Amino acid sequence: MTVKPQTRIFSHGYDPQRSEGAAVPPVFRTSTFIFKTAAEGKRAFEIAYGLDCPKAGESPALIYTRVNNPNSEILEDKVVVWDGAEAAALFSSGMGAISSTCLAFLKPGDTLLFSDPVYGGTEYFFRRVLPQFNIRTIPFPAGTPREELERFVKTDPTVKVIYIESPANPTMMLSDIRGASELAAAYSREDHKILVVVDNTFMGPIFSKPLELGADVILYSATKFLGGHSDLVAGVAMGSAALVGQIKVMRTILGSNSDPDTAWLIQRSLGTLQLRMEQQQASALRIVDFLRTHPKVQCVAYPGSPAMGEAQTALWKDQCTGTGSIIAFCVKGGETEAFRVLDAVRHMKLAVSLGGIESLIEHPSSMTHSDMTPEEKAQAGITDNMVRMSVGLEDAQDLIADLAQALGTI
Repeated sequence: MTVKPQTRIFSHGYDPQRSEGAAVPPVFRTSTFIFKTAAEGKRAFEIAYGLDCPKAGESPALIYTRVNNPNSEILEDKVVVWDGAEAAALFSSGMGAISSTCLAFLKPGDTLLFSDPVYGGTEYFFRRVLPQFNIRTIPFPAGTPREELERFVKTDPTVKVIYIESPANPTMMLSDIRGASELAAAYSREDHKILVVVDNTFMGPIFSKPLELGADVILYSATKFLGGHSDLVAGVAMGSAALVGQIKVMRTILGSNSDPDTAWLIQRSLGTLQLRMEQQQASALRIVDFLRTHPKVQCVAYPGSPAMGEAQTALWKDQCTGTGSIIAFCVKGGETEAFRVLDAVRHMKLAVSLGGIESLIEHPSSMTHSDMTPEEKAQAGITDNMVRMSVGLEDAQDLIADLAQALGTI
């Protein structure tokens, strides 16, 4: 019988007998590690700097916490159980994971295609930072059909990475991961493999598994659901051992690894990850039902909802096993009316981020995506009357009542 991830997470990746029988891992607050022999140290650096690949079953020695640490390695071994990845790499932030992964695979003259919109920090990195290194970045609308995306790929031999954030932040539009993966495989050359990189923060790893759809690398802001308690900042990259090995070399050089305390906090949270996400989803479904019929709400964006259109519904059925707990809705009016709602909520916290045990609510246009130009926002579908909500673990009816009184102010 196959053991489910919710069971495996409690024993996978950690041997208590290697830590004096401790039921949970201790925190290894040390900067450096002592080698048994000089040869062991030499071999550890060969692997850490990408001079050689680990052999089957080889566990390289620990070197220095910027490179590796027991807490990071325990977490990296554990966190793959839902996605089925061969390996994972922990970072000091979601942006650390995104930037280090992109820089590991892109060089001057390469092109990155990315679904639009994406998280504001990612968008800034793509539009304003990568071009400074002669790396071209081209946006395509989230939800672009496979045949339209193919036009970008088949006419441009410099495309190296197709980057997808699905659902898109904050419009909740799904993108065709399977289609992008098929295109990447079809147009890759022996000397130029096109990689599909997916930010799976909003739905995964419980409700979406991009590796099963053909993606090469999955990225997470571990600050969100993986950590889940709004008390840490971290990121994770997952994929094949070969690809993650390349990412780890870039992480070592850029110094974007996380710290042992953060790794410990995330592995502490993994045991409740599935339970939290399922409960948050159950509450979100009730809130969506309320918002859909409220007279002060213009529209609601939520994965799986028929209101998203037939193409989006079809993508959701193909790619997802749930709907998640992030909701975007537009109030009737503009920024003034949206601000009234945001200022009136009592149980929800007016703050950016998402995926925590408390409900958070924010205004994407003036907060998380404020660096985008008005033209870029319009093209991405980010309007002044849009509100984004991350549903927490409060009582669902209390949250509905809170939204009702806040919407009553406009």
